[in-house]
Amino acid sequence: MMEFSAYIPAFVALFVVIDPIGLAPLFVALTRGQTPRQRRAVAMRATLVAMGILTLFGLAGEAVLGFLGISMPAFRMAGGILLFLTALDMLFERRSQRRQGQADGAPADDPSVFPLAIPLIAGPGAIATMILLTGQSGGNTTHLVLVHLVMLAVLAVVLTLFLLAAPLERLLGPTGINVVTRLLGMLLAALSVQFVIDAMRDLQVI
Repeated sequence: MMEFSAYIPAFVALFVVIDPIGLAPLFVALTRGQTPRQRRAVAMRATLVAMGILTLFGLAGEAVLGFLGISMPAFRMAGGILLFLTALDMLFERRSQRRQGQADGAPADDPSVFPLAIPLIAGPGAIATMILLTGQSGGNTTHLVLVHLVMLAVLAVVLTLFLLAAPLERLLGPTGINVVTRLLGMLLAALSVQFVIDAMRDLQVI
């Protein structure tokens, strides 16, 4: 059995890839206008869905993608394209326009599954990291359990920061949120393009 300290790099790797601190303002932007109760529900759903996805890939690894005939570069590219569409929504206030339908009884726009759970929390990077970490087990069940406990610890940090979104929104104010939303939209667009570039590199297209 490996010492617990050996799993600190695993925590750091997942923490950096998932980036809970960077996701907090994104959560504020994506749930803008929702009540505290709605935000708590979105935060819980997003975290639970992400946990399920990461657990699935942690246990099944590349076999899931292989069974479906999907390569990791293809998965990364798809995540990049979907993330780019979300960035466009943030840049051009399309999400706010869609929410106007709520006044007429339309269902609320729920970002918990997409884009929060996937590809923001359980994105290609996090999935690939889980596959790599669990792939080192060599059939050791204890190692698999500890890697998944590390993953749960990182997701606990994500959930905690999501639940602190309301004070962050009050601190920034409407104008600050507007500016942050546009800025993060630009950063998300750049990140999505980077996903596609990385996928093309993996495929040796560039």
